[in-house]
Amino acid sequence: MTTSATHVRWRIFAILAMGSFSSYMLRSNVSIAAPTMMSDLGLSEIQLGWVLAAFNAGYAVFQFPGGILGDNLGPRKALTIIATLWAITTILTIAVPGPDVAGIGVIVTTLMLVRFLVGATHAPIFPMQNSAISRWFPVGGWALPLGLSSTATTLGAAATGPLMPWLIDLFGWRVSFLIIAPLGFVVAALWWRYACDFPEQHPSVNEAELALITDGQEPPAENLPPPPGWLRVLKNRDVIFLMLSYSCMNYVFYEIFNWFYYYLVEVREFDAQTAGYVVSTQWIAGAAGAAIGGWLCDHLCKIAGLRWGCRWPIVIGLTASGILLIAGAIHTDPIIAVVFLELCFFFNQITEGSYWATSIAIGGQFAGSAGGVINTGANAVGVINALVIPWLAGAVSWPIAIASGGIVSFVGAALMLLVRADRRIEVN
Repeated sequence: MTTSATHVRWRIFAILAMGSFSSYMLRSNVSIAAPTMMSDLGLSEIQLGWVLAAFNAGYAVFQFPGGILGDNLGPRKALTIIATLWAITTILTIAVPGPDVAGIGVIVTTLMLVRFLVGATHAPIFPMQNSAISRWFPVGGWALPLGLSSTATTLGAAATGPLMPWLIDLFGWRVSFLIIAPLGFVVAALWWRYACDFPEQHPSVNEAELALITDGQEPPAENLPPPPGWLRVLKNRDVIFLMLSYSCMNYVFYEIFNWFYYYLVEVREFDAQTAGYVVSTQWIAGAAGAAIGGWLCDHLCKIAGLRWGCRWPIVIGLTASGILLIAGAIHTDPIIAVVFLELCFFFNQITEGSYWATSIAIGGQFAGSAGGVINTGANAVGVINALVIPWLAGAVSWPIAIASGGIVSFVGAALMLLVRADRRIEVN
């Protein structure tokens, strides 16, 4: 009688998904609270742009170090540490002084510093997930859990859309941040209690599940190469082109993340609660796209191999996303424009699982570092986006500012055609 495989890998994934969900609630709160914070703290649009850029800067700078941390310290310790820091940095945001006790220069500087720290502590989550999923799931089965992880992130943002305006209306933005901060502590405790760095270390994994996970994987090296080993990741042609393509995708993502709620309220003149629900449905559309894209990538990899199986969801997703973004930006009817923009985000998120699966396929035992590289570039673009969008809106118009992401999407689709997921970085 054949013993069926246990499903510990999916329980590990469930905690990772909870981490993704919580991370996005604890980072997207400022974007939703922005109108209230601007009024309370006396911030202008440009100053808000600098605050948003500070988060993106911290997030970008600590991507690659976070990937190395996950590869070397191990996902169990690394994720426990950073999830704890998520809660602490969210609480620190509450301590930003108001105009009654400090000038605008001090307020903006303090808020930028705190948001930089928030970005730095959230930065390692996806490179660490890369490292964990590469160890816990079989070759050709990475994109679905990675896509579902992105689904969890978008659901976290979707929950934040209606929840934060409601909490802010009841308690103000400072108490609202305090209410959601403990999510980080919960994730840290659950992960430390249940997770292990490798399947063979977990007491509940049976032989059948271990065989399923390790089939086709290269055995883990006892000692990873010294720094010249991870330098191979930085010098790898496919990793660089993947980073550039992912950066183009993320330009559009950051338009949504940073500016969509503000755009709805201040430009399209939605009321705050309605805008919150619209943002929520847009994130739900992204969640569906990420799940479908992950499944599609794994399915295509089985049919066409890693090279084209990872390429097609990205090329199709970015092309469609770019067309819809331009259509939504220029359409005069706000309801139709919102429909186009939500569909744009659906297709944008179809690409997520494919990007991260490609980074695992290329990175191999350096999967965390490879994920750190692509997310460094992608979030450096987030800094640019936070500054460029309000500048374009003021210098030209909001439709031009929003439509700029469509052109960037087309470039990203073209760059992906230069990436080969079937060419792995050698360990030795």
